[in-house]
Amino acid sequence: MSTIYQPRREARRAHVTLRGLRIHLNLWGDASLVRPDRPPLLLMHGWMDVGASFQFAVDAMHDGRYIVAADWRGFGHSDATRSDCYWFADYLGDLDALIDHLSPDAPIDLAGHSMGGNIVMTYAGVRPARIRRLVNMEGYGVPDAKPQQAPERLAQWLDELKKPQRMRSFDSLEGVARQLMKTNPRLPADKAAWLAAQWSQRRDDGQWHVLGDPAHKIVNPVMTRAEDVIATWGRISAPLLWVEGEGKDFDGWYDGRYTRPQFEQRLAAVPKVQRLKLDPAGHMLHHDQPEALARALDAFLDAA
Repeated sequence: MSTIYQPRREARRAHVTLRGLRIHLNLWGDASLVRPDRPPLLLMHGWMDVGASFQFAVDAMHDGRYIVAADWRGFGHSDATRSDCYWFADYLGDLDALIDHLSPDAPIDLAGHSMGGNIVMTYAGVRPARIRRLVNMEGYGVPDAKPQQAPERLAQWLDELKKPQRMRSFDSLEGVARQLMKTNPRLPADKAAWLAAQWSQRRDDGQWHVLGDPAHKIVNPVMTRAEDVIATWGRISAPLLWVEGEGKDFDGWYDGRYTRPQFEQRLAAVPKVQRLKLDPAGHMLHHDQPEALARALDAFLDAA
């Protein structure tokens, strides 16, 4: 890679202990910037990603806001869980503790991408008074589980607990960057080169290892029911900005198990929704269109 992306606003790194785990934070600005109409903005990343992934969008946003991007447990530089698998409820517990740490007495602005988007939606329905503005980027959720799937899912979980899970490693940072561009062909080479060093770490074997606990690959034994999602999303009181790329190929991705109308039924439960489609952009829209996303975030968060 001949060039590496140069951040306009360097993030400060910090750790905070929450529920017995050290959680890594990327910080832009500080608490002196907080006002009632500009609370902290907390950004939560998706599966197999890291908080630093939001750097490009943060660089394009207006200055004057305190922004925090955390690494979920078992990702980036946060501690891994002490169990042998990951539970959705633990993400909620970590998020609740982090928000209490950042803003114990006032609501915050909360945004999430993909898995992070699904988690922040659930949190905003469970703790509606804690969120002033809410942003969901490509957090579509998962198919509605049927009761007859329960035995098979639990059996799969038990089987996977017995199998060693592994993460891929690479000979060089350049190899990591190439993999990032292979996964997302829209990602420019300079951004891929910068992300590679945030997304992986060189270890004693000389290899660059992805910063993710392999246990994240184990199937979730707790199944999602659409009626639970709709009931929870219906309690969201904050205005929601829903952001997506060119449109998810539901038929190709879910093989008929989850359809666009089913997702729209869930989204319709949210009382106040503003929509934004970024085109051209794929699932990693904060990499594909950081400037357009930043403009939308600034406008949405600063709206009266």
